Amino acid sequence: MPFHVLTGAFVHESNTFKMGETTLQEFRDEALDIGQVAIDRFGDVNDELAGFLDAGRAAGWRVTHSVSAHANPGARVSRVAFDHIAGLICDAARDHLATLDGILLSLHGSMVPSFCEDGEGELLRRLREITGPGLPIAVTLDLHAMATPAMVEGAQIFVSYKTYPHVDMRETGRHAGRLLDAAMRGQIRPRTLRAHRPMLDEANAGRTDVPETAALYARATAHEAEPGILAVSVNAGFSEADIAEMGPTVLVTCDAGAESRAREIAEGLAQSIWEGRGMVSNTFLAPAAAAAQARDFDAVDGPLVIADYADNPGAGAYGDATALLAALLAAGATGGAFAPMIDPGAAAVLHRHRVGDTVTLDLGGKCDPAFGGGPLRLTGEVVLLSDGAFTGDGPILGGITHSFGPTAVFRTGGIDILVVTLSDQILDLQQIRAFGIEPSRQRFVVVKSMQHFRAAYEPIAGRVIVCDTGALATPQAHLRPYIRVRRPVWPLDRDGFPPGA
Repeated sequence: MPFHVLTGAFVHESNTFKMGETTLQEFRDEALDIGQVAIDRFGDVNDELAGFLDAGRAAGWRVTHSVSAHANPGARVSRVAFDHIAGLICDAARDHLATLDGILLSLHGSMVPSFCEDGEGELLRRLREITGPGLPIAVTLDLHAMATPAMVEGAQIFVSYKTYPHVDMRETGRHAGRLLDAAMRGQIRPRTLRAHRPMLDEANAGRTDVPETAALYARATAHEAEPGILAVSVNAGFSEADIAEMGPTVLVTCDAGAESRAREIAEGLAQSIWEGRGMVSNTFLAPAAAAAQARDFDAVDGPLVIADYADNPGAGAYGDATALLAALLAAGATGGAFAPMIDPGAAAVLHRHRVGDTVTLDLGGKCDPAFGGGPLRLTGEVVLLSDGAFTGDGPILGGITHSFGPTAVFRTGGIDILVVTLSDQILDLQQIRAFGIEPSRQRFVVVKSMQHFRAAYEPIAGRVIVCDTGALATPQAHLRPYIRVRRPVWPLDRDGFPPGA
């Protein structure tokens, strides 16, 4: 008889400093797909589910897929949303328990519901109440996971991404699936060990395009070739989630008998993260300095790509910060694009007009002007109106269709601004091209993203710079009011750490 495996995905990165909650509707807006509908959408793209299915086909499994639930990073997940989605996974486990041989889950690792600090740990706890301790459970995690002791207690196998920008989701799913198959066959008896350091996150947030951090992942891959070492996951952490267990971790999934070596590997990599805590690779420019470069840039070899790091919707920022746009307009920088400005009210105003109309409106800065600036009163032309749908063609979103909701291109001061309704960070060229803006032909392109944009935008860029606009995901962590994290913690504290921490 083939092994019967239950699969599911419940993915959210929660910024606990963001006002409000992430609701069930926000999952519906992004992805809340049941069974075959999810397989049809994610089963042959760069997604963990595709990797699960690859492993299952190779091993001859019978797969039951429960749900693929994704919402863009944002505020804490509401209890209604968490209970509903967790319930879909748990109900499927309960309904199929008599025939299940294993469970394979795609999680993020930094989900914080409104009622607890550890969404993934809570989901695994609920599953274990149904399955008991023996059923093998394998979990994939985002590289920015905050892996907690409760998570490690709830599953035997963990495999995290090893790339940032994240381009290895499908391979991560395959890796986890292969290990689950070996566990179900009795070829391995896996368990996972955890090492943690008292930091908000790794110095470069896990960037695998800078040598210091890339070396951590190269070491992890090399260790996976050792006898008994099944997976080595270096998790950079997520500094925008204030929980007691926040910070970078190393997880080593090993076979029985390899625990001692697994502990050495985990602690060795964690110590390297700690020793590299001051080695930050980004140079963060103020908005005025970035704007001056945009104004003067010679785009003969491609545009100047400006990453608005602090207003990255992919870190749960509001995506409506105006500090950089205001600086560009004040500097007289023209011939560029700005994407996106997440402002549902402004998008609705623009959709009440026609292409070619001149409109005056208040744009951006409405969620929390203390982070990134208040609204700008601007007059400009409606260049394009759209329902916001696009299909990615880059390394991360290739083949996947998403929507910004009602969307407009608003031209003012020589800048085309993509005004959107639904939150999303920029990580694919089609997120701009689909709306009539050719990124390669601009003098400059502002993208609201920290790092993921590099996979698609660095190949067309003449140069890339990074701007700190003071928005919610600012690298200046001291501007956020941390309450829950255990102290001392780097970089909020500079002393008081135990020897060897």
